Amino acid sequence: MEEELIFQAKKNDQKAFQVLFDLNWEYLYNYQLKRIGNSQIAEEISIQTFTKAFDRLDSFDPKFTFKTWLITISKNLHLDQIRKEKSLKKIQSDHIDDSNTHMIIDNMPSPEEGMIINQNLDELLNTIKSLKKEYRKILQLRFFEDYSYKEISLELNQPLNTVKVKILRAKRLLAEKLNKK
Repeated sequence: MEEELIFQAKKNDQKAFQVLFDLNWEYLYNYQLKRIGNSQIAEEISIQTFTKAFDRLDSFDPKFTFKTWLITISKNLHLDQIRKEKSLKKIQSDHIDDSNTHMIIDNMPSPEEGMIINQNLDELLNTIKSLKKEYRKILQLRFFEDYSYKEISLELNQPLNTVKVKILRAKRLLAEKLNKK
């Protein structure tokens, strides 16, 4: 069953993506929660893991189980996050007054968001129009109508975790298209 789902997902079958996500979410999230001890960070890393896994599904080696592959991606993402935090802390301790540190970190956009922010509005809107309808809708709700993840989940009648993954995928696809221009 897993092999067939992966095969279908490689063909960009959204239902296969959703089933793989649903089958593996709890396992991956609980693994990260035990490892990290923080539910918010565990959830974020789990979402990033699925996004990265689905974006690179062609590199999946069927000699291993899908869960093992997800765990490997997840561990690497967590290690990258730790490295970034150490690097940020070093920069902050060298250059930034501690009272302002949290404000700056919270307001820093992701690389994809930074690129999106810097685009000409007309170019951005035309690029968004070139995305699949579901990605256009989710970006519209999130960034133009300022819906929260939970509100989008209710609006689209989709699970919250699915919404989070779709927003990450939509931002990545948009960033890729903008990079090509």
